[in-house]
Amino acid sequence: MTSEGSAYARFRRALKTGNLTLIRNAAAELPRVDLGDALEVCVAIRHAEPERFERAALRWLARFCVERRDATVAQVQAAAWAFDNITDEAAALETLQRLCSR
Repeated sequence: MTSEGSAYARFRRALKTGNLTLIRNAAAELPRVDLGDALEVCVAIRHAEPERFERAALRWLARFCVERRDATVAQVQAAAWAFDNITDEAAALETLQRLCSR
């Protein structure tokens, strides 16, 4: 391990910066990005490249459906609502984070 730490530690630090170039480079070093971390990437995209946010949100929703085989239509609707109402970031993120942790 280098003095910079693990690839995941570098990814977490990159997320904290909000710099999408750093985030993308750090994510490329990982074998996979879990759903919760992908949500944080979506939030970073919303702030840095808002024109790309909707596509990122749709990709996250697709992953949610695939990875959470027990997901219900109500949960997918709640996630879509949260992304659609992300301007109220605290409530929307709380909903999405709750869905990630199930």
